[in-house]
Amino acid sequence: MIPSANESRSKRSVKSKEGGGAGGKKASTGRERIAPSELGLTAPNQEVKNYVLDTNVLIHDPGCLGRFKENHICIPADVLSELDRFKSEQSERGANARRVHRKLTELFSCSEKITEGVPTEGGGSLRMVIYDPEVCPKNSDLLNRFHRVFPDRERVDHRIMAATLLLMQHNEAPVVLVTKDINMQLKARAMGIECQDYLNDKVDPQEVSSYDIRRIPVDPSELQRFASSGELQLPHERRVEVVLNQYVLLEASEKQTMPARLASEGRLVRLQIPEALKIPDGIALKPLNLGQRCLIDALLNPEISLVTCYGHAGTGKTLVAVAAGLHEMFNRNFTGLTVSRPVVAMGEQLGFLPGTLEEKMRPWLQPIHDALDLLMRPPAPLGPRRKQGKKDNDPSAKKPYEALIEQGIVEIEALAYIRGRSIPNRYFVLDEAQQLTPQEAKTVVTRMSRGSKLVLVGDPAQIDNPYVDSRSNGLVYTRNRLKGQPFVAHIALNRGERSELAEAGATMM
Repeated sequence: MIPSANESRSKRSVKSKEGGGAGGKKASTGRERIAPSELGLTAPNQEVKNYVLDTNVLIHDPGCLGRFKENHICIPADVLSELDRFKSEQSERGANARRVHRKLTELFSCSEKITEGVPTEGGGSLRMVIYDPEVCPKNSDLLNRFHRVFPDRERVDHRIMAATLLLMQHNEAPVVLVTKDINMQLKARAMGIECQDYLNDKVDPQEVSSYDIRRIPVDPSELQRFASSGELQLPHERRVEVVLNQYVLLEASEKQTMPARLASEGRLVRLQIPEALKIPDGIALKPLNLGQRCLIDALLNPEISLVTCYGHAGTGKTLVAVAAGLHEMFNRNFTGLTVSRPVVAMGEQLGFLPGTLEEKMRPWLQPIHDALDLLMRPPAPLGPRRKQGKKDNDPSAKKPYEALIEQGIVEIEALAYIRGRSIPNRYFVLDEAQQLTPQEAKTVVTRMSRGSKLVLVGDPAQIDNPYVDSRSNGLVYTRNRLKGQPFVAHIALNRGERSELAEAGATMM
């Protein structure tokens, strides 16, 4: 039986006197006599659930502490150790760790014993939970079984799960482990621990289930009027769930269709796109399908300052976005073009690459260089190759876009360096945006100053970041939270144009 806190303190006092105080040989450390409440193992009441938060949940959303309503939030002490390792990083993860530290300090400032719990705004509580295998009671068969299956007691994941098992032992109310680590979820469920993902910022599955353009049935006369005037007014009941700046396909019959964009006051307007995106001394890029036409319309619309685009590999999302950026830059609508992408493997793998920082970054940024090289490469002259000038084949010759980079007109950089910047009057393309967390996406959006345009492109199905998925990444989060705003548009590309092989691989493999 576990003694109470008062009994523990009195017995420690007696043993201290018997051992001659601090210098006594028989002085006790009080092990195995600490009450569960002093370790944070018992909730203030048994009426609501206990949610145990993993480190990645706090890093993913530092504001999550206020989103569990009337329930009890438990923070294992080992989570603080992990946060401490991240807090000095000059990255979004480090910034979020520091935010969590400040928030916890603020919430616990009014409590002497943070293991007893402090009230939260939603009517619940927040408390620290301490797992110490030398002190915790050893009468739990489930905990003993857990240690047999996972004997490494120094691993942080295992210590958090052990703390969860102790909470299950000392509370009648349900105990739920919340983590974004899929492997940890599997381990926890194997040991009988109820486990959930953090769902607060996850979008509805329908948001990413289909990339097909929405179709609106119209009469042939209405389609004819739209074709001649460029506008069509439809009542709300005929365009339910269509948001502002959404692209639709007006359909009078299977062969009578026209794309349109929903503008203000329920007006459907015709797409305004050039025949081709012309790059000086480069190629002219023509849209190859309906999705690319809608994307170009949004990219060139001066009233739209944020464009989000989904599309699987080979749909041309990055190439079209960069081409539109060059087109607008050379037309002097923006002072420059910035193309960036997140470096997911930003840790030790980057340090092992040889060379300077720019040379280390090159493998991650190479797809952007390839797109610029393709778009700005002069068209090959006609005629036999033996009559072409030698300098055309000179590998040491500077590429056209490299001169623009040296002048600062075109920037190609990793996303790690955007924090703290203010970006005015630039066309900013962020490739592979599905690798971002919602907080990182928010950081990018809030960097945009007046006159700038932000384009987020990516494939929600291709994610390397272990803490986001197809429904919780920064790309779909940004689309979901900002849709319907007058300065935001979204396009989904579903037809591959890279090659027949690439399209077959993307859809059938």
